[in-house]
Amino acid sequence: MRFIKNFYVAVVLFCLLVSCSSLGKKENFNNINEKWVGTWATAPQLVEPNNLPPDPGLSNNTLRQIIRVSLGGNKIRLRLSNVYSKDSLFINAVSIAVPSDSCQVIPSSITKLTFGGKKGIVLSPGSDIYTDPVNFKLKSNSLLAITIFYGKTTKSLTGHPGSRTTSYLLRGDQTENTVFEKAVKTDHWYSIMNIDVKTEKSASAVAVMGNSITDGRGSGTNKQNRWTDILSQRLLENPSTENIGVLNFGIGGNCVVRGGLGPTALSRFDYNILNQNGVKWLIILEGINDIGGIKKAEDASIMAKELIEAYQIMIDKAHARGIKVYGATILPFAKSFYDAPFRQEARSTVNKWIRTSGKFDVVIDFDRLMESSEPGVILPDMHDKDYLHPNQEGYKKMGEFVNLDLFKN
Repeated sequence: MRFIKNFYVAVVLFCLLVSCSSLGKKENFNNINEKWVGTWATAPQLVEPNNLPPDPGLSNNTLRQIIRVSLGGNKIRLRLSNVYSKDSLFINAVSIAVPSDSCQVIPSSITKLTFGGKKGIVLSPGSDIYTDPVNFKLKSNSLLAITIFYGKTTKSLTGHPGSRTTSYLLRGDQTENTVFEKAVKTDHWYSIMNIDVKTEKSASAVAVMGNSITDGRGSGTNKQNRWTDILSQRLLENPSTENIGVLNFGIGGNCVVRGGLGPTALSRFDYNILNQNGVKWLIILEGINDIGGIKKAEDASIMAKELIEAYQIMIDKAHARGIKVYGATILPFAKSFYDAPFRQEARSTVNKWIRTSGKFDVVIDFDRLMESSEPGVILPDMHDKDYLHPNQEGYKKMGEFVNLDLFKN
């Protein structure tokens, strides 16, 4: 009798063990074949006073922000950032939806986001957070509306001024409102940092570190036509690269080493680049503001050396994570407000190093692409009337220039 009882117990335990083992294998199978990959991102910074939200402000009000994603997916999560703020940020509710026309959204697409099952969250200074993953049919190369109902906010806000996209502000809780009639408009983003999609293992992302030329100054508002947008659209349309997203970490006025607007490329590198999911390639197009900030001729060689050292630091960090790094040469700026012989000398030194040092995995020579027959001067029909920033045609030319074969798995 005792033998039969012990045998029965043994059989039950064996069945439970097999069952648990099967469940574990099934879970591992899913994890092996799916992963989180970034589909959209922006570089956060402390918002300057002149870029703060217009009246009535964010406190106890709702902001609807429109973004364009790259990769699609059926499950997504949003990251909010309060990293550069000195005060806590109170978020009462967040929803996402598919836009139907500017600030309007399709009612059936409105989806509430939560934080650990709760609809609101308090972000302490210097922190960020992902929302809980949610099922949502996100199409590749599509627009997404992110609607946030804020609680208490202060003038110490983390955001991204150079959105090139209009956001819409209304009083009170409007997270489930489909039409934002009489909304106050502002061409800035606040609090949002990146969106990930759960997708196939073979999917990956290209991150781009840059300044205003990557941020899109001179491109059209609400046109999604930065050079990175053009590159993203080409990748998605190409069968061999259709599972690759693009993450834009450009900040207008940004520097690599010191000065400029926002945190320097060196100081934000870990947070912006290494803190993303699925990044396989990195393009660095930055340094023109460092060179433009040189005050004396004797400092030109010093700045060139510091820039080269900074590139090497970023290359080494990325390579340590298995990320390939593509170096883009600094565009021409003769006849612009940065023009000076010693600055041109510094640019030539840096570009020569980018081209010939062998430190970058690949060189993307935007300088030669955009230079006119007049040495050091940007093509006359490709700049935004300042001989520095490309115009819409210039960004199109840059986005179409990048070789898609660089991103084949």
